Amino acid sequence: MSNLSYLQRRSQIETYFDRTAVEAWARLTSDVPVGRIRATVRAGREDMRQTILNWLPSDLRGCRLLDAGCGTGALAVAAAERGADVVAADLSPQLIALARGRAPREFSCGRIEFRSGDMLDPSLGHFDHIVCMDSLIHYRVDDMVESLSKLAVRARRSIVFTFAPRTPMLSLMHGVGRLFPRADRAPAIEPVGEAALAKALDASPGLKSWKPARERRVVSGFYMSQALELRP
Repeated sequence: MSNLSYLQRRSQIETYFDRTAVEAWARLTSDVPVGRIRATVRAGREDMRQTILNWLPSDLRGCRLLDAGCGTGALAVAAAERGADVVAADLSPQLIALARGRAPREFSCGRIEFRSGDMLDPSLGHFDHIVCMDSLIHYRVDDMVESLSKLAVRARRSIVFTFAPRTPMLSLMHGVGRLFPRADRAPAIEPVGEAALAKALDASPGLKSWKPARERRVVSGFYMSQALELRP
């Protein structure tokens, strides 16, 4: 993918998660106590992960799944527990190392393949299901849709992704977030209007055969994200 805005934002995300936020994300995605704000984010992410898992088949034996932007690997492990062969990809080598270390040994050495690099890399292969949980929320809608079209050529049964819905509440949370110390700030989330996203998805040549199925918004304090399932 040669789109300059995508490449620039990808570099910012890689730098943030690999050099700045690994320790914070390790705490957020564990069961150690965290502050009140981060606790709402933790609860929201757990709710969203369970939503996505509920949309996947309960029996994934014989299926190949891409966890695109796997972070610390919780969803990848849950999918492997259902029998899926999982490729867990993330830009951050340190997050991949953390995910590999947390995975049960029978998965980290077998059913889950951990890969550091771009989730759009064609060498990752083809999949029955592709999940992008909060891994596209930092990209503009045109970059998001182009990324989905590149994933669609390698997906057979479903693509589930999340986006940050454009709402007054989300704008307010972003304003408050700018008061945090710079070291605590993630790359800016790009709020997306639902109508604009639907129009862009419908206009994408690479997604012509894919149609929206289920959707669900999760709001938990400082966490707001909306899941959308695409099916051929």
